[in-house]
Amino acid sequence: MSAFLSDVLQAAIYDRLSTDASLAAIVAGHVYDAVPAGPMPDLYVLIGEEAVKDASDQSGAGAMHEVLISVLSTADSFLTLKQAAGAIYTALESAELPLSAGRVVGLWFRSSAAKRSNSGQRKIDLKFRIRTEA
Repeated sequence: MSAFLSDVLQAAIYDRLSTDASLAAIVAGHVYDAVPAGPMPDLYVLIGEEAVKDASDQSGAGAMHEVLISVLSTADSFLTLKQAAGAIYTALESAELPLSAGRVVGLWFRSSAAKRSNSGQRKIDLKFRIRTEA
């Protein structure tokens, strides 16, 4: 199992978020799984850190993924970030997340935190727990 299906899970999350019409209307298609070179847009989504634990059982190989997805902006308000966070939640929770290998057997929203940095950037981190099986 390729890194407990981390690669195909990340690809599926990226595909879902980058093609979601509601999210695109808010972030203008700025969804990244790696920070691109050059200047960043004023508002964007970044698929970030992931922690994976073995969750194999008698039925076969499996893994539990803790995935961080961030919405970042230079805006003065958290309102648009919260709207984008809501669209991310809806996009991931509303339909099955198909993988190119293995399958998602559970996806749960864990938490959200809104933060303001010293430089004035605003950020909302969303954490999801996702259970996969090979």
